[in-house]
Amino acid sequence: MSGFVEKPEPIEVPGLVHLHTGKVRELYRNEAGDLVMVASDRMSAYDWVLPTEIPDKGRVLTQLSLWWFDQLRDLADNHVISTELPEGAPADWAGRTLICKSLKMVPVECVARGYLTGSGLLEYDESRTVCGLALPEGLVDGSELPAPIFTPATKAEVGEHDENVSYEEVARQVGAETAAQLRQATLAVYSRARDIARDRGIILADTKFEFGFDGDALVLADEVLTPDSSRFWPADQWQPGRAQPSYDKQYVRDWLTSPASGWDRKSEQPPPALPEEVVAATRQKYVEAYERLTGTSWS
Repeated sequence: MSGFVEKPEPIEVPGLVHLHTGKVRELYRNEAGDLVMVASDRMSAYDWVLPTEIPDKGRVLTQLSLWWFDQLRDLADNHVISTELPEGAPADWAGRTLICKSLKMVPVECVARGYLTGSGLLEYDESRTVCGLALPEGLVDGSELPAPIFTPATKAEVGEHDENVSYEEVARQVGAETAAQLRQATLAVYSRARDIARDRGIILADTKFEFGFDGDALVLADEVLTPDSSRFWPADQWQPGRAQPSYDKQYVRDWLTSPASGWDRKSEQPPPALPEEVVAATRQKYVEAYERLTGTSWS
């Protein structure tokens, strides 16, 4: 059992049709047929959307995505049309709302890994592969890979878990030409972002992208290179062979699985509310990631 602990009711705005409530984002369509994406402060972990929000999280995700879209503009088109607040929208939507092209989305999570950890480490420990790609012996948690790899996953609904799949399975699902485009674009964008982050003292261990088609053009969509979609590690604390400190929601995951939470992840009970100190520390990690990457102060 998983999903929303408390599913929110969408806000009604004149001229907007509500389409979907995601783990973090609310999706609407405006009268022009464009998509309106609103990033909430919701936090998800272990396939649950938690009952506690992280203040400013949605704005950090939105503003950091916009910064990355600008850094990547010469490599990949993106779906952003405008950041103007729709008429009649609540003031709280400011800074967390994007007007976007309506794309034909590709049903694949495009994951790039430059370091071994997470689900990739679990598979590697069993078979010395990740998504069927053979890797050398001797790698440990946090090891840098010989070269970045494309390790796609299926897109899951709220409350379900993404599943890693092979490149061959992606080609079977979306066609060989599209699969090749996805792999090339994913690795190109990851490599650019990895180098930018490295110059700012941050390791981009892995990340996931979503792409859609605008006619025949492959376009980068959704959020990009945020603490929700990426693993960011402080470079000066990187030490292979252990779990790395991070600028993402790992802090929340660690608390949920600690004795302090009193929650059994394997039970069917929903996770508890987060204590104030975990909320504050998590917010600070998101803000610090934004500030270190962009070089600007969060306000």
